[in-house]
Amino acid sequence: MHEPKTRATGATAQLGRTGFPHIVTPTGGTLDLVTGASQAGFNPLDLLYASLAACMTMSARIAASRRGVLGQIRDIRADVSGEKAAEEPSRIARFTVVLAIDGDIDAATKAAIAHEAEEICTVSNTLGSVPVLHMLLAE
Repeated sequence: MHEPKTRATGATAQLGRTGFPHIVTPTGGTLDLVTGASQAGFNPLDLLYASLAACMTMSARIAASRRGVLGQIRDIRADVSGEKAAEEPSRIARFTVVLAIDGDIDAATKAAIAHEAEEICTVSNTLGSVPVLHMLLAE
């Protein structure tokens, strides 16, 4: 039987008394964040939106493959935005995902791919539930 591939996941952020957060993943990926409104780059909310956008495009590609239409697709794009809640605590109250599928497939198939992508995507499934946040303080 074929063992599913696994990937180490997670992230560590480090921040000094001044400067911006530096992110490192278990696989060696790095990213420096920004916090200024006009600074180019990713801030923490951008990363949240980017995670959902990337997951939805990859999940749509999986869905298209399962339906046998991947060869007819030229491009898949997910534009993600959100609205902050008006009341405390600070959070995103609503996510909007606009999925665009460019290819030689009909509208009903595109809609089915979009629906299936939402069901496949780990990020959308997580955001659509109430995950447990287990906070610990290092000794």
